[in-house]
Amino acid sequence: MATKEILQLGNPVLRSTCSPVKAVERNILEALVEDLRDTLYDFRTRNGFGRGISAPQIGESKRVIFVDAGEPLPLINPVIIKRSRKQVMLWDDCFSFPDLLVKVKRNLAIEVRYQDLSGRKRHLAAEGALSELLQHEIDHINGILAIDRAIDTKHIVYRRELEKREKAREEVLL
Repeated sequence: MATKEILQLGNPVLRSTCSPVKAVERNILEALVEDLRDTLYDFRTRNGFGRGISAPQIGESKRVIFVDAGEPLPLINPVIIKRSRKQVMLWDDCFSFPDLLVKVKRNLAIEVRYQDLSGRKRHLAAEGALSELLQHEIDHINGILAIDRAIDTKHIVYRRELEKREKAREEVLL
């Protein structure tokens, strides 16, 4: 298992625009994807949540993400090529600041062009939870964090505080 340390908010690597993966780098690509996969699954096991991770989060400034929202999927050099006009608001979280939740707007549906591990060009249409996840991870490889997308500063909260408020609200409704 190749679990890597997840860089935390404040580390400058998280703010850098990542370099595209070139054909000559394919020999190291499988190891990077394995590291992303193992780190995601380790985080999920320890914390009870997590669906995706990007290369800069483990210190690699490469345009590689790994998502698992029911099926494992590595995306190399992903680019959003189409966005729906319709947006949704949701609480977003991140491995690089796991105690915070940030309310953001994301496109309901997107289309992504990427390469698979063999270098073949692929196309993926995503909506709902997968669309939101891909937007979050692609933001990472562009040096953008969820806190940069907060709808306003009032919508950045500690996870435990929001959970406490929601629990109190549920008790009032009972």
